[in-house]
Amino acid sequence: MFEIRFHGRGGQGAVTAANILATAAFYEGNDVQSFPFFGVERRGAPVEAYTRIDNKKIDIKMYIYNPDAVVVLDTSLMKDLDVTRGLKKGGYLILNTQKKPSDFNYKDFKVAVVDATEVAVEFGLGSKSSPIVNTAILGAYSKAVGNVKIDSISKAIRDSAPAKAEENANAAYESYKRTVLGW
Repeated sequence: MFEIRFHGRGGQGAVTAANILATAAFYEGNDVQSFPFFGVERRGAPVEAYTRIDNKKIDIKMYIYNPDAVVVLDTSLMKDLDVTRGLKKGGYLILNTQKKPSDFNYKDFKVAVVDATEVAVEFGLGSKSSPIVNTAILGAYSKAVGNVKIDSISKAIRDSAPAKAEENANAAYESYKRTVLGW
């Protein structure tokens, strides 16, 4: 079983990203789960969402405490939260940032970076002051982890995006191309 935890802020689409990833993995024949965890439910507040992927039936009904991958939609969260808590040694840390993987001191994890904010703005997703980066970060997830194909993610985006389906799918492809792997 492969478990993913998403960190974002309310309004960035972390819950939607987790759902889209689960849908894409389902298209590839996997059993999936996707669910949110909300603290204070307001725009800008920290949000966590989770996805499980397995090629056999998933019977677990609890939060993910030791993920194989962590996806961070807003790295400003890293000032106050330990986004790597419980992340398995050798696990994937996928960050929305302009920095390089080597700028982060995470020797036990595989760090991948993409400026999903820039991509979201380029494709008109949200506004310049409040871009919606969820679909862009999924392209980075696909490239870094590789257990869900970018074409499946693109299909899931097109099938479920409430607006701008093509722009969202294209943002995922663009982020896939721009993702820098630190290993």
